[in-house]
Amino acid sequence: MPKLVIGEADIYYEEAGQGPPLLLVPGLSGLGAFWTHQVAEVKQDFRVITHDHRGAGQSTHSRIRYSVEQMADDVLRLMDRLGIAAAHLVGHSTGGAIGQVIAQDHPGRLQSLVLSATWAGRDPFFRRLFESRKEILLKLGVEAYLRASVLFLAPPSWVSANDAAIAEAHHGVAGAAAPVEVMASRIDAIMAFDRRARLGEIRTPTLVIVAQDDMVTPRFYSDELAERVPGAKLVVLDGGGHFAPQITSGPYNAAVGAFLRGQLGR
Repeated sequence: MPKLVIGEADIYYEEAGQGPPLLLVPGLSGLGAFWTHQVAEVKQDFRVITHDHRGAGQSTHSRIRYSVEQMADDVLRLMDRLGIAAAHLVGHSTGGAIGQVIAQDHPGRLQSLVLSATWAGRDPFFRRLFESRKEILLKLGVEAYLRASVLFLAPPSWVSANDAAIAEAHHGVAGAAAPVEVMASRIDAIMAFDRRARLGEIRTPTLVIVAQDDMVTPRFYSDELAERVPGAKLVVLDGGGHFAPQITSGPYNAAVGAFLRGQLGR
């Protein structure tokens, strides 16, 4: 399995397709496998790179104080090791926060940016949600954390229709999870993130996309991003919750694919 050393950590990554480089950066779970439905869609036109965040999946579970800025630096170091000067980037949730950092601090490294179900800085709802999730994780463990989280991440009808598959998936994820203190530090990282004051600095062509029924990063977070990032386009999907890239991949891929292909040759 391919891994690259970036400083003190090994980063697991996968590549598919040929063409301009496209980074698909996952959310808090940190698993590149989140993007399975999207890789199949865009690999005809792009060199698609996915990776597991440090502290997740098959990458090193470093016992450090995590931050979104550190996560963004890991992405930049991965790009350097792969010989990528600039890339298109689709960032979901925490991945979208990473994309904001790169677009603001290293604008020359991005050719376009998709901010998928993400936020610019925490508010009382975000604080309450992630304080609760962290408390469940620390007091009840990883499996309880996963069981509770899915109730926010996916639409109720989808959860009901996929109960057995969800239980099986959670069992596998829990068995390979990072230590609880690493997972908790990554939650602290996203709770500390706030780049609202610098949204106007983003000059990268940007698409903002969210599902109308997202209960983790509600639509009004994306409204704020679309209003404050110059020239950003907003797409609101009818449904799919926070996991729209997996649950309603058809309309999600259509919108994101059209935007990305529209950037080719620009």
